[in-house]
Amino acid sequence: MEEKKLYNAVRKIITLADGRQIEIETGKLAKQADGSVVVKMGDTMLLGTVVAAKDAKPDTDFMPLQVEYKEKYAAVGRFPGGFMKREARANDSEVLVARLIDRALRPLFPADYHAEVYVTVNLISADKDIQPDALAGLAASAALAVSDIPFGGPISEVRVARIGGQYVINPAFSQMQDADLDIMVGGTIDNILMVEGEMKEVSEEVMLGAIKFAHEEIKKHCAVQIELSKELGKDVKRTYCHEVNDEELRQTIIRELYDKAYAIATSGTMKHEREDKFNALEAEFAARYSEEELIEKAPLIHKYFHDDVQKKAMRNMILDEGVRLDGRKTDEIRPIWCEVDYLPAAHGSAIFTRGETQSLTTVTLGTKLDEKVKDEVLVQGTEQFVLHYNFPPFSVGDTGRFGGQNRREIGHGALAERSIAPVIPADADFPYAIRVSSEVMESNGSTSMATVCAGTMSLLAAGVPLIRPVAGISVGLVTEFNGDQMERYVTLLDIIGSEDFYGDMDFKLCGTDAGVTGYQLDLKLPGIPLDILEEAIYVAKKGRSDVLNVMHEAIAAPAEMSPNAPRIESTKIPADRIGELIGPGGKNIKAIQAESGADINIEEDGTVHIYASKQEGLDRAMELVTRMFKTIEIGELYTGKIVSTTTFGAFMEVLPGKDGLIHISELAEGRTVKTEDVVSVGDVVTAKCIGIDDKGRVKMSIRAALRDAKAAEAEAAGITE
Repeated sequence: MEEKKLYNAVRKIITLADGRQIEIETGKLAKQADGSVVVKMGDTMLLGTVVAAKDAKPDTDFMPLQVEYKEKYAAVGRFPGGFMKREARANDSEVLVARLIDRALRPLFPADYHAEVYVTVNLISADKDIQPDALAGLAASAALAVSDIPFGGPISEVRVARIGGQYVINPAFSQMQDADLDIMVGGTIDNILMVEGEMKEVSEEVMLGAIKFAHEEIKKHCAVQIELSKELGKDVKRTYCHEVNDEELRQTIIRELYDKAYAIATSGTMKHEREDKFNALEAEFAARYSEEELIEKAPLIHKYFHDDVQKKAMRNMILDEGVRLDGRKTDEIRPIWCEVDYLPAAHGSAIFTRGETQSLTTVTLGTKLDEKVKDEVLVQGTEQFVLHYNFPPFSVGDTGRFGGQNRREIGHGALAERSIAPVIPADADFPYAIRVSSEVMESNGSTSMATVCAGTMSLLAAGVPLIRPVAGISVGLVTEFNGDQMERYVTLLDIIGSEDFYGDMDFKLCGTDAGVTGYQLDLKLPGIPLDILEEAIYVAKKGRSDVLNVMHEAIAAPAEMSPNAPRIESTKIPADRIGELIGPGGKNIKAIQAESGADINIEEDGTVHIYASKQEGLDRAMELVTRMFKTIEIGELYTGKIVSTTTFGAFMEVLPGKDGLIHISELAEGRTVKTEDVVSVGDVVTAKCIGIDDKGRVKMSIRAALRDAKAAEAEAAGITE
């Protein structure tokens, strides 16, 4: 009987410049999805799938794209944590990878395609040294490439690191500790779509070099996907009709409302006043129709007014006159005011206000025990520095409840965090856990960049010795096309919300006066040429410098640490003597903590971190710890408690865990009949070490200490025998 083949797998190979290979396989898993692939590199395998609804839901006038990324614990042979022992909701890292994929895919779907599209990428096998997020964008795009879903790709995403001055594509985890640049780049075969990353104050030239290097690799990935799509006959996509239009209504709206909208756009009014005028203009036009007519026409009126009147008025005003909605020139930053120490009880605080965008940011300093615990499929450990971004409804004048963080808040917080992280001092220099929390008070564009600026100032106000201050600024873009050909464009420095919404780009760039630390590019276009990207980078550099100057006027250097902040100091003891510090059953360390009021944390290498709310407690704990590891020396004075008495003398604690005998003859001048006549258990005495025998037994003398004290007094008084 002839064996029947149950699947027909098709494979394509991408060979990287260094000889490593990426394999794309389809036809084996998840065949009922519209498109599915497995992307493999080493032992790492990602399953990418895509499913699209057959038609759009009624009244849907946008692209309902949902992207999910999930790492399976079984992929690396681990049990999930928690009582249920199964994967829970997406963690922050998974959300951020999903956003990376989404931001590269979304601009490439047809503008009139409104069917629900679900893209999922699952890590199903993991090589512990391969970073899977660098392959996730490729897996998503390849799944679309082998489907009949309309899509203007393919795309790919790669990670670029600079290690030892050389760019490396998709480096291993083990290589990253030596990298001074770590970026993700997404693009098509022709253009750049998305960039995101962090750097250790590298130059704009180095940053551009990394993007160009990445794009050369992306071109190869896209070419293989095009070949795969043609081989499977998936280069012809499904037909659809998701929009109903009324050209006569459209032309009427343009004819009657464009000039009025242009006048509103050029009036230079504030955000809410301007929005109210636009809404009133649309409502006035809609009022000519009956309620029955509006059931059909209202969505079209809103669409045409938004796309063909309001949006075009703003864009033409910028392109034709170089004037923006708020009256600024294209290269002009909104007015800025800053203030530090606004919140007296916080460890550090700052307000940064740029136009109608405002962030109130706080810093909290904590101990090693307060560090964020990271327990992901491939990454475990703790993080010294974290930044959280919160966007309450009142910041835009909306009603609504405060809830958990959404994907946007997680993404904005991550951007601000990685932009500031390169200037945070090393743990050895500043052994504090650091949490920055940004509360957006007002929003009209670039709240993440306001967070970077406010966060930097609040860190300085808290006394954190930053390597250098960091500022952030956004650059927008407005273009005009004739068919597929871009005829003109204008870059916009420090964009407001409407320029983000109606414009083509939101490019956020952060850095110090020495170089770039972080950036993120979002596009509504199907990619932009590198020369426009380069122009935007240098526009941002000038703007960043201007913002840093304003911040410097508010706070120029780290302030004195708040009296409300905990005090932390570290010392080092021999690693093989950690047990001595802890003592049997924790006796020694508990005694030190009880006496000083401090908390003590010991690392495996012998580093001892001491935390206290008061400086006195910190000093006492440090004294007790260091004393324990001192060597008792003959002739030196020591102060300690009497721990026991005998008929022949008393034992005192010379150093923690080390006792010495004070013979009854050395307790005082003259003859002592009974030890308890001079000292009792618990008394604190000062004695001199007068000897250490061959067996290490320590001999102490109160009498000798008293004689030394009298001799010193006499010498000070000028009395000689």
